[in-house]
Amino acid sequence: MRVTESHAVDKVDLQLLSALEVNGRASFSRIGSVLGVSDQTVARRYRRLCAESGLRVVAMRDASRLGQDQWMLRVRCAPDSAVAIGDALAKRPDTYWIGLASGGTELLCLTRPRSAGDHDDLLLGKLPRTPSVVEIRAHQLLHRFYGGVNGWVRKLGALTDDQIAALGPDPECGPESGVVTIDPEDEPLLAVLERDGRATYPELQRATGRSESAVKRRLAALLASGVVYIDVEYNPAIFDRRVAAVLWITAAPAALHSVGEALAAHDEIAHASATAGPSNIVATALARSTADLYAYLSGPLGRLEGVQHVETTPFLRRVKQLTYPLPSR
Repeated sequence: MRVTESHAVDKVDLQLLSALEVNGRASFSRIGSVLGVSDQTVARRYRRLCAESGLRVVAMRDASRLGQDQWMLRVRCAPDSAVAIGDALAKRPDTYWIGLASGGTELLCLTRPRSAGDHDDLLLGKLPRTPSVVEIRAHQLLHRFYGGVNGWVRKLGALTDDQIAALGPDPECGPESGVVTIDPEDEPLLAVLERDGRATYPELQRATGRSESAVKRRLAALLASGVVYIDVEYNPAIFDRRVAAVLWITAAPAALHSVGEALAAHDEIAHASATAGPSNIVATALARSTADLYAYLSGPLGRLEGVQHVETTPFLRRVKQLTYPLPSR
């Protein structure tokens, strides 16, 4: 698959992507009914976005809901080794966003270790023993202001409130009662959904050995609890957002939450979290150009009361979003 330079989304594409962010498992006929187009049109647009824009719909585990640690790593490398190290990191199941930055000498990597062993293996084992790794800085994420289940496309306002409500979960698939956690018996179900979040119920039934009704109930419970959500992966260049940067923001402690909440409302921000380390907020900004990025840094961000310092790290390209490998360029 290849992301073409000429392909840009139109209104229907944008509405489809927004609909998938709201409910990634909604049927094409349901999406078409909400958007006022045929299910054939939805299916055709979906296939084109997959082929040309790197669209993938996948299930994700919400580490914060599960009480699991998340870390942002800054890995400084020798220039001729960063790509190889990034590819190696991308193949690990405990990483889910990797960008090549700083002129090709730094890797930015979000991790979601499922156990202390995963974290120790990466930070205390593999990376320090890699000869070309010059420095590792690990920043634990403390609180998410934006990202995860809240996708960036919804900030573009393609859907009305009524359309969003019409795309909500099916009422006949109500969640189980009580606290929901991921059990070992859920792993076959999630293994399929982490490859294809739109896998059919018969496919999930075959993978799990459960009845179709049991699969529906269990998946509805996992989604309703928030421990699992359906996410959408795509190339932001289709929205003409070709410049991306990670922002390391230092806010006054008393203003930490208000700054984070304000960032979450900014159209440029795709992700923002409070973090431990020298800075106390990390955010990802998307812009059309370096001039627009500058305008954001000196304008909306610069005017936020309580912001004391900002370090901007533009990145050259994504090595991994939610899945790996990315579509070939």
